[in-house]
Amino acid sequence: MARKRYHHGGLREALLDAAEALVRERGNTSWSLREVSARVGVSPSAAYHHFTSRDALVHALAERALAQLGTRMSTMSTAAAETAGPEAGALGGIVAAGCAYVRWVMEAPAVARLAFGLGARNHDVAFSPHPQDVIEAELDRLVDADILSTAVRDGAEFAVWAVIHGLGTLLADELLSLDDPVAADLQIERLLRAILSGITRDPSLSRK
Repeated sequence: MARKRYHHGGLREALLDAAEALVRERGNTSWSLREVSARVGVSPSAAYHHFTSRDALVHALAERALAQLGTRMSTMSTAAAETAGPEAGALGGIVAAGCAYVRWVMEAPAVARLAFGLGARNHDVAFSPHPQDVIEAELDRLVDADILSTAVRDGAEFAVWAVIHGLGTLLADELLSLDDPVAADLQIERLLRAILSGITRDPSLSRK
């Protein structure tokens, strides 16, 4: 059978797609760069032109997954903010970002584990938007809408990301289960509203 020919950049993405399919099927074990190459229909030597090792492929996949998550969060938060008034839109934006995060985990828990484990911010690799960047931008929107004060905003991303990531991780690890994505949306909105309310009422912050 003739091997497929790929234009510049096409083979790299095809290899990442094949690796992601294997992660979804088996997790981040029990597959090799040779198997990824075979799925794409190229020789291992062709794959090595783009990834020097399996680890290099896995790290690139983790970074791509986080970048895709960030884009999804940004798209959903912007859409939510634009469909409501200033205050409701600002709250809707951060809730939508959180829902996008948790839904992504529910759809592909194995990919999420890979991304969270290996895709932490790497100063040698720049991609945008990073999920943390989206959360920070949505918190800034809350300041602009006079929902959060500047003092309360300082460091709020730690609490908000911890809530979103915590629920996502519990679902990915099957320590918690929800019936469907709609149920997840309701829980993440509940958690975010609770944490934002708690932050705004913290007397130690209001005195700053």
